[in-house]
Amino acid sequence: MPEIQTSRDGIDYLLRVLRDLPTVITKAFFWKIPRSSGFPDIELKLGRYKKVRGPLSVGFEMVETDHPKSELTLDNQEFLNLVDFIQENYEPFKKGIKQYIPIEGNFNQGDINHLKALFENPEKQQLIDFLVSNNVIPRDLIVALQSINRAKAVEQFEEMLENDLVEHEWQKWFVENDWVLGSEFVRVLDEREIDTSNISDFLMQAYDGFLDVVEIKRPEGDLKFWMDALDHGNHVPTSDLVKAITQATKYIYEVEREANSVKFLERVDNVRTIKPRCILIYGRSFDWNDKQNEAYRILNAAYHNLTILTYDHVLERARRIVGLNR
Repeated sequence: MPEIQTSRDGIDYLLRVLRDLPTVITKAFFWKIPRSSGFPDIELKLGRYKKVRGPLSVGFEMVETDHPKSELTLDNQEFLNLVDFIQENYEPFKKGIKQYIPIEGNFNQGDINHLKALFENPEKQQLIDFLVSNNVIPRDLIVALQSINRAKAVEQFEEMLENDLVEHEWQKWFVENDWVLGSEFVRVLDEREIDTSNISDFLMQAYDGFLDVVEIKRPEGDLKFWMDALDHGNHVPTSDLVKAITQATKYIYEVEREANSVKFLERVDNVRTIKPRCILIYGRSFDWNDKQNEAYRILNAAYHNLTILTYDHVLERARRIVGLNR
């Protein structure tokens, strides 16, 4: 355990042996120099000393050389500047990086604007591939940045749930954060129109290369999930939910009808269309009781190509993906 000692002049110091060889020893000292302001300065002393041996010189050490002198004391400002220098430059210098900008460096507005322009490139995946393949940014840093960005998106989702937002705001959030829909989806397609009469919220490319549909309804407003009254002791969906389910299944039907349309395939980037599935995001479930959760499970089991999720189910999925599950 480090022990602070006091010199004959009453100055506190801390000693650390950096290297101890048979004939030479290297030491580092922290000196706490009192000042009239009441705030002491910290100085660093480095020295390499020869061990003087002989019957009359046991334990005696002298500076190894005076040309140049192998003993140096840095004042407080020099010491702090040295600390900054080591923190900013040791790792990149060790790794052989030729040019770099220290994170704690003095960024001017021009530097910041240049970085913003770089990362605002609309071809995000191409940019990431370029940065990783050319060792501009290590992959683990990109993963960390992605995790931070997703955690912020979850916070935004929670804030949006506190307000009665229209569908357009939710559509925008889901486009920017399609990862929340799960690993079964690769990307949101630019095209939303199935035909002239049917326009979905999202057409998605699944991981297997086929086309699926996502339909969302605003979580609040007058759209309830369950009827207030039970029917023969059972929880039943509201008429609004039935309408949303009917609309979603109609989209599935219309997509299947367009499966062999050359024009449709061109509009959806030639993503193949076989037995499309749909995710319907509707309503809230944070205050459901056990019976309502059971009824939800039964309702979902009735559809083989439709999955109904509430906004709270999506939020819980997002938390688990990011590692924020409670």
